[in-house]
Amino acid sequence: MRLYLASRSPRRRDLLTQMGVAFDTIIFRSGLRTDPQVNEGVHSGEAVLAYVERVARAKADHGVNLLLERRLPLRPVLAADTVLEFAGTIIGKPADKADAAATLRRLSGHTHRVLTGVAVAYQGRTEYVLSNSEVRFRQIDDEEIERYVLTGEPVDKAGAYGIQGRAGLFIEYMAGSYTGVMGLPVCETGELLKRYGWRF
Repeated sequence: MRLYLASRSPRRRDLLTQMGVAFDTIIFRSGLRTDPQVNEGVHSGEAVLAYVERVARAKADHGVNLLLERRLPLRPVLAADTVLEFAGTIIGKPADKADAAATLRRLSGHTHRVLTGVAVAYQGRTEYVLSNSEVRFRQIDDEEIERYVLTGEPVDKAGAYGIQGRAGLFIEYMAGSYTGVMGLPVCETGELLKRYGWRF
């Protein structure tokens, strides 16, 4: 069995490969963050759980629409969205290096939640699962933050860090799914794909 991955993320590609899932990547016209059919802006008063589910489902459903437009073979489309929640605020990917540094200063010495929603759309049906993890950073000084930002690692990652990279040095505690914090929770995704007939 084979699916489409509606994501540019190399971490998600690696994790699907680790699971033994065959896939092709479907790229949105303007990229996931700016495609008009996938609004990643936070709605007024929108709770973080509702936000993650809405965006993940929208990406998967829009992926199916693109298959139809492009007359590609119809197969399940998998999409995911990862955000952080800290002090009641939703934190996505940083806009630039300065934003990345500011985000890391906010998270330093504190606990935040990482939520990754995964949706699979196929034959008029969209199924969804959520991974909810807790991560605590030790105190990080400004020099460490500046050096980390200069590596370029934070730029395309929710919360301005990648747990699988050098930011692992900042994490003193984690509860939940390590792969969920990376961007695709392997356990939950496997259970979701079983609903569509996958066998692992």
